[in-house]
Amino acid sequence: MKYFTLIIAFLLFSCEKKEDVLLPKSNVSIVKDVQDHSPIYIFFKTEGKDTIADVNRKNSIISTNWLFNIDKRLPLKLVIPEVMKLQEKKRADSAHKNEDAENYYSYADSIGKNLAFLPFTKVYYKTEKPKSEGLTLFFKKNQTVEVNQQVLKKEELLNYIASLDFAVKPKMQFCFDKNMSFDAYIQNKILVQKLESFAEVTEEYIF
Repeated sequence: MKYFTLIIAFLLFSCEKKEDVLLPKSNVSIVKDVQDHSPIYIFFKTEGKDTIADVNRKNSIISTNWLFNIDKRLPLKLVIPEVMKLQEKKRADSAHKNEDAENYYSYADSIGKNLAFLPFTKVYYKTEKPKSEGLTLFFKKNQTVEVNQQVLKKEELLNYIASLDFAVKPKMQFCFDKNMSFDAYIQNKILVQKLESFAEVTEEYIF
């Protein structure tokens, strides 16, 4: 509960005004503890009819692990470009670079009642459609998944992939609907962690 308390304290009392981040929730913790970290916040804000992803990274230190605290209501089309900018800044700073420093998305474990973390350091995002090669999984906003043009319910995905007979491990491509909420994205990311035995995915497509 230590990290959860620290984040709430920051949100309520920093920046001379109240700001909050509604974190995604899941029922499992991928990573429970991250040491030597810096927080990055992406707030949900509105200006008139427009939704804005407002980034606060003033306390981030390049050589530390970065914890991305992102409001679950934001759509990926607003979140991912900001994440890409921050990833590039960290990767490009050779003077302060720490090869062991990771990037994590934070979320709330509703079962364990703790803050949990999802690593994504090695992921390179692309805001375009992928080439048609290997096994392509497209996670849609309506909670279905299209696997090489076959539409499945999310709860069917793991069994379907396990049923496929691969002579060699295929190249696997993950695609996400840009209008999907960040909350739904984290749910999907946690789901596909179980596919790591099939292939390591280092690129994700948001379109």
